Amino acid sequence: MDSQIQELRSIVRNSDNIVFFGGAGVSTESGVPDFRSADGLYSQRYPHPPEAMLSHSFFLENTAEFYRFYRDKMVYPDAKPNAAHIKLAELEAEGRLRAVVTQNIDGLHQAAGSRRVLELHGSVHRNFCMDCNAAYPLEHVLGGEGVPRCACGGKVKPDVVLYEEPLDQGVLEEAVRSIREADVMIVGGTSLNVYPAAGLLRHYRGGKLVLINKSELPCERDAALVIRGKIGEVLGQV
Repeated sequence: MDSQIQELRSIVRNSDNIVFFGGAGVSTESGVPDFRSADGLYSQRYPHPPEAMLSHSFFLENTAEFYRFYRDKMVYPDAKPNAAHIKLAELEAEGRLRAVVTQNIDGLHQAAGSRRVLELHGSVHRNFCMDCNAAYPLEHVLGGEGVPRCACGGKVKPDVVLYEEPLDQGVLEEAVRSIREADVMIVGGTSLNVYPAAGLLRHYRGGKLVLINKSELPCERDAALVIRGKIGEVLGQV
């Protein structure tokens, strides 16, 4: 892998227009479980399939059950940024990285110091009242049991994209623009199986696509560099 790391260093050091696209694998080294690996969230047993419990209709019809699952399996307030988050923040500070496009909802990129983070699926750190739209921090959701309520009495909902819900159009358009204008595109910690987010890759027009993942990805033949490994371990050496 040493030669691949050297090549990645060269690609990074010769660009000031990098965009990073990442998924759940970026945060697994911080202790946040992913979804689709052998021991991931979707491989575990629950009273209802996780995909059902994380749907818009389930939230509306079984809000208390949704929150039991959400607090237990979707929120990791003690997780800390790992080497991947930290390196990406450093690259942004150096003027090399233009944007982080993430499928994650944990806020670890911001915790590491990244400023331009496009959260395709929202964030657990933002919550709002469904009646009056008042904003609440994560602590409001974690501070009790049952359904968190607003001062007005309305249900508080996490600002995360559930199944059956569309992505935020503004975030999506900004992600497309950033990817289309990028010189270097680094993809890491994602299976590229979750759409429409995974489809964003088709907007990349550059010739330096870098893929970093533990398992094989469907677009490897189009990549300038493919590195098999954990994203934190790889980026930590750049």
